[in-house]
Order: sequence, then C-alpha cells, then structure tokens
Amino acid sequence: MIVEPGTKPWRAEHGGLTYWFCNVKCQDRFNADPQRYLNPTSRTEELVSPDAIYVCPMDPEVRQVGPGPCPVCGMALEPEEIDAQDGPSAELTSMTRRFLVSALLTTPVFVLEMGSHVLGHSFLLSATTSAWTQGALATAVVLGAGSVFLQRGWESVRRRSLNMFTLIALGTGVAWVYSVIALLAPGLFPAPLGMSAMAGHEFVVPIYFEAAAVIITLALLGQVLELRARERTSGALRALLQLAPPTAHRIHGDSEEEVSVERLVVGDIVRVRPGEKIPVDGVVTSGRSNVDESMITGESRPAVKTAGDCVIGGTINGTGSLLLRAEKLGRDSMLARIVQMVAQAQRSRAPVQRLVDRVSAVFVPAVLAVAAASFAAWLAWGPEPAFAHALVAAVSVLIIACPCALGLATPMSIMVGIGRGASAGILIRNAEALERMERVDTVVVDKTGTLTQGRPAVTALEISDRGTSRDRVLALAAAVERSSEHSLADAILEHAKEQSVPVLVATNFMSVPGKGASADVDGQRVLIGNAALLADEGIDPAALIARADGLRSEGHTVVFVATGGLAVGLIAISDPIKETTPAALAALAKAGLRVVMLTGDQRLTAEAVAARLGIAEVEAGVLPEGKLEVVRELRAAGRTVAMAGDGVNDAPALAAADVGVAMGTGTDVAMESAAITLLGGDLLGLARARRLSRATMSNIRQNLFFAFFYNLVAVGVAAGLLYPWFGILPSPMLAAAAMSLSSFSVIANALRLKRVRLDD
Repeated sequence: MIVEPGTKPWRAEHGGLTYWFCNVKCQDRFNADPQRYLNPTSRTEELVSPDAIYVCPMDPEVRQVGPGPCPVCGMALEPEEIDAQDGPSAELTSMTRRFLVSALLTTPVFVLEMGSHVLGHSFLLSATTSAWTQGALATAVVLGAGSVFLQRGWESVRRRSLNMFTLIALGTGVAWVYSVIALLAPGLFPAPLGMSAMAGHEFVVPIYFEAAAVIITLALLGQVLELRARERTSGALRALLQLAPPTAHRIHGDSEEEVSVERLVVGDIVRVRPGEKIPVDGVVTSGRSNVDESMITGESRPAVKTAGDCVIGGTINGTGSLLLRAEKLGRDSMLARIVQMVAQAQRSRAPVQRLVDRVSAVFVPAVLAVAAASFAAWLAWGPEPAFAHALVAAVSVLIIACPCALGLATPMSIMVGIGRGASAGILIRNAEALERMERVDTVVVDKTGTLTQGRPAVTALEISDRGTSRDRVLALAAAVERSSEHSLADAILEHAKEQSVPVLVATNFMSVPGKGASADVDGQRVLIGNAALLADEGIDPAALIARADGLRSEGHTVVFVATGGLAVGLIAISDPIKETTPAALAALAKAGLRVVMLTGDQRLTAEAVAARLGIAEVEAGVLPEGKLEVVRELRAAGRTVAMAGDGVNDAPALAAADVGVAMGTGTDVAMESAAITLLGGDLLGLARARRLSRATMSNIRQNLFFAFFYNLVAVGVAAGLLYPWFGILPSPMLAAAAMSLSSFSVIANALRLKRVRLDD
C-alpha cells in the first residue's frame, strides 16, 4: 500500500532516502532487509529459487530443477518445498486464463452450430459465413488456449510415454484438421458428404469445429478443477506455516524491542504476552501459562507450561506471561518440519498405486486401438454418412477414455487423507504407512512415555544396612543420572533438587540400554539400574529384593544403587498413567486389535500397570533387542504389527514393525524410526490414525472402482455398442463433458476425507 509521507509515525532512512510505513511491523521488516523490498526482482528470485527442485504429484520419482510438465503424465510439476509466501501456482493461473479465453470464444461457436441444427442453416448467419466464423474462433481455441494440450500430447509421443494429453491432443486434432480440410476443400469429399445436387441450396460439408472447441474448453475446466483441488491441499499447508507470527518481543539486557522473527537467532530471549502467539520453538525460562497447542497436537485442552518446558511456534499463549529461549528457527521449526514432511508424504506412492500403474501402461495404447477399430467398423458397416459417423465414434472414444480419473484416484485421496491427519495431530511419513495401517491387527506398546506420562517421580527411597545414608544414596544416584537421557533420570535429579541434596561430579559415564548406567563418583564405581545390571557386576541385591517386589506389585518401577561392590539402596519411581490411555485402549479393543505391552521394567511392575489398564499380554524385562525380537516373532506368525513407543530403546522395534508409531513427546531418534508420529503424544492418536487409514483406503477403492467402471462402460458407449439397439452415438462434446465429470467426481469424493470423523 502507498503511505503519504508525514501521515504516519513510522519511517526509516536508507540510501539517503526516507521511507514511510503504515505500521511498526512493516518498518521492522524493512529495517531487517531493505533490499528484499526495494528490489522486487530479487524478492521473486528468493521465493522461486532457480535451483528449486520440482516434483510430479502423480509420479513422485520425477524430479527436476525448475518448473515444467511431467515427462511421464504431462501434469505440471510442483515445488518440492512449500513456502509460506508462495501464491497460487503458475499452472493454475495459466489454465484459468486459458479456460476463460476458451469459454469466451467457444460460446459463439457452440451457439452457431447448435442453432443451425435446431433452427436451420440460416440461423443468425448464412451456412458459409457461420462455418468460416466457427473455423476462425475454433482455431483460436485449439491453437491458442488449447495449445498446451497439443504441446504436451506431442511431447508424450516423442518421449514414448502416452498419457491423457495424448488422447486429448489426438481427439481435438483429428476433429479440427478434418473440419479445416472440409472448409477449405469441400470437393475432396464424396457425394454423400459433398455438395447437394439440389440447385439453389447453399451447401457446407459437415464440420466439427464446435466439438474441438468444446472439448478443449471442458478439458481446461477439468484441469482448473483439479489444480484448484491440489492448490487447496497445499494452501492448507501454507496456512499452517503462516500461523507463526511475523514479529517477536526480544529481550536485550534491560530493554525490550519488537523485531521481525527473521532477525531472531538461537539463544535469544523472547517475551510472550497473554493471548499472543508464540513466535518460535523454544524452552520456557520463566513464567507459567496455559498454551493452546491444538493446531499442532489436535488436543483441545491447553497444556500447562512452566520453566524448562518446550513450546512450539504458532501455538497460542493463555493468560500468563512467558519468557522463552529461542531454539529452532526457520526451516528447523516444528511447523516447517511438519509441513515439509506432510508435503513429502502426500507425494509418496501407496502400494495400491501399482495396480493403477500396470493398467495405465497399457490403457492409452488400448484406447488408441479401440478408436481405430471403431473408426474402421463404422466406416465399413455404419449408416450414411459412414465417414462422419466413423469420425464421431473415433474422436468420442479418444476423449471419453481420457485417464484423468484413473490417474487421480489414488494421489488425490492420499493427499487429502495425509493432510487431514496432519490437522488432527497425526504426522504420516508416507502413503505406504497410511495403507498398511488399515491392515494392522496387533498393537505393541511401550509402557513408559506411551501408556504413561513419561514424567515419573520418586515415590520411595530405601537403604540397606551397609551404613550408607539416604542422602548419600540419592547423591550417588543423581550424579550418575545427570548424564543419562532416560526419563527415570529426570525423576531422580528432580527429587535430589527437592531434597536439597548436592549433585556430585561423575566421570566415565556409561549407559547400558535396557539395564541402567554406571559412572565413577568420588573415586568409586557406582551402578544404578535393574538386578540384571548388578548381576553382570557380580552384585547380589538380596537384602533389598523383598522390599523391591512389594513396591513393584504396587506398580512402581524400582532401580538399585550399588557402589563398592555392594547394593546400598533402591529408589522407587512411579510414572502416572496418561488420562487418555484407558479410552485409547478401549478404542483399540473395540476395533478388534490385539494389544501387547512391552517394557524393560520387572514383571511385577509391568503386570500391575497392565492389570490397571486391562491389558492381557505383557512382555516384561525386555531389552531393546528383545523388543525387536518380539515384533519380528509377531510378524513371522502372520500378524500385521504397529509398534508404539517414544524412547531410544524403542527405535529398533519401531523400524522393524509394519507401522512404527512414535509419540511426539518422545526422542528424535524414535520419531525418525517411525512411519507415523502422534504429535499429541497419546494413544488416542493411534486409534484416530487407524480410522483415517480405513477411511482413506475405502475412498481410494471407491475412486478406483468408479474410474475403472466408468472407462469400461464409457469406451463401449462411445464406440457405438448401444447404437444398434437404442440409436445412441455420443457426440465428442458429450464425451468431453463426461470426461470432465469423471475427474470432478473423483476429486469431489477425495475431498470428502477432509470431513471424516476420527473420534467415536
């Protein structure tokens, strides 16, 4: 917008000139990077990098630098990475403009031709003038607005990769070339199609300019509808990126300034006021507030955030004030990573697509053969004028069999389904995972962080009769756990802090997955972990076993502390069960799924938790390789397994399962190993993911049935199979309308997934 100098208080000096702004946000953005706004060309180049990779939404293996048509299917390529500033795609803009021009020019052609059939050849214009007018307008449509079909059709022939553009180009090209020849050289046609023998009657050879023009217009309409549907999907992802506010309140010493988010660096301290959106991913340094994270996790209940908690850019702060330290910026932010992962997943291919690929490989050649056979049959046995009937039948077959619907059936459902999952806090890595999820019959779940909150607390500390005090045992345990990433370590450290026990310095730390950890503290070797860890070192915790078993039977996790070759104490830790876990397990049971709980905890603890949750199958005391082995055994027995976990020790099993499901509150390695991430961090998301999978696969099957059935019936009708009995021979215009309708039906059916219910 234009700001009159002196009318606003916001201004900036640059290059000896004064620039005025409508508000402080615009001023701040300008100060951060003046050239970005003073040089529009550089801004365009920034938004569309010349080295940007473009991919095909229907053939994701096609990747190239820069935009252009796909060499396989002919569709326009899309940028691999989505940017919040991207506008409507150039392809949609171009096709929309072509459609409007084509529709404007086609309307008089259609009126003149159809009017002559209804009201006679003298309707509005003489037959000859009407024919030449139609020819001029239709030529502009075919060679102008419709040139994209001719170009891509020719490319498909040149590359020997026949596709829908081949059929459209051939169908419209034949109708247009025939009509041009009939208009320019009517004497080339035999008497039935030539001049009337009746003197005084103006004669014009039958022409099909209106068919060629209408086909192009309807084909362009189909492209516009399809591109708009794809634009809506990517537009939703861009809207997600735009949720993050453009500015932030940065704390610098004793002052506070509002700056563009783009100027923040990792480590900056930012203030978030009540009701504001959180500008970046970070860690709360002080303050307390409820944060609405529904746009990320799908959970409507606000999450309480205090010092040490992580927050996500774009989420909404409640009534409290927070200070946070910026951790992830730009493309590293959670929002940006989710958008790019969803975009990549939307372009992935589901295994069911292989069936479509096999059919498509022979579909276009088969259609060409049917069109040729139809032309020959009508020419040999059709009624007069045989040539005209043969031409109509051949062109109708080519147009009505356009494989748009077949090609769109799977990708459209996958795109919409994965997008719907993202809006519900279900991040699906690829289409194969979405398809496999439907077939899952067994769910293997980790206990800590999956069924439980993953934020355990110390509930008891017992010492042996070795003369070591409670504070000393706690200090030794805290010293070792200070270097551990395990959730139990946080509980011990927090308890040491609450008891004002100083944390000692530990060296030579070593983690033993599934057993515990060890380190040197004050010159002594200290072990903390389960009985198996102590047994490896030849230590017998017999004096503490009875008390440990009693605590485990109550659902507590117990770790032993040993030093100097002796077990000196135990620490009982309880991890509260997530509030949503019982409802999630009930939903999985209702769906007929078998649930197996895996845990590294002792059997007594595991069975106590399982009993509270109604889980019948428990595998306790399982090391990471043991979890992997359980998953492999279930798969070998013919089960389709989904493994849900959140820790480093779950990663091997997550990768080995048919579908690995990671908790969004877990470790990065778990999320990297999984095919699905539940951003809300609870198993209700798993039940939702399965419902989404079933709805998406059902939608794909509906689309494929419609596309296959439609093409089989439509090709037969267009070829004239109904003519002997009912006198039906569709015109190329009707064929084009039917072709566009089939694509529209598939798109409309896929878009229904946006409204699918994921909760009971």
